[in-house]
Amino acid sequence: MAGTNPVSAVLWVIVTILLPPVGVFMLAGCGADLFINICLTLFGYFPGHIHAFYLGYIYFDRRDKGRLGQVAAKRAPAIFSENVQSGGHTTYGTVTT
Repeated sequence: MAGTNPVSAVLWVIVTILLPPVGVFMLAGCGADLFINICLTLFGYFPGHIHAFYLGYIYFDRRDKGRLGQVAAKRAPAIFSENVQSGGHTTYGTVTT
């Protein structure tokens, strides 16, 4: 999902509207965020959407800021995936930019 093409974001939105857990899986992979989203979607369809779009907002916001050289000052609350926290930018070990 870390492509530079805006089509990836549009595709993600369409998939997330249809099935929120699939959209979360596309961004965060298989982990706590996916489990939380599946539970929220089972409890009610709209809580799953709210959670999925929150993850998407954080991911795409941090991805765009990372491309501009800005680093997030602190972790976003209630997000457990490092991929979402970093906006898809990877760091190696303790070296950060």
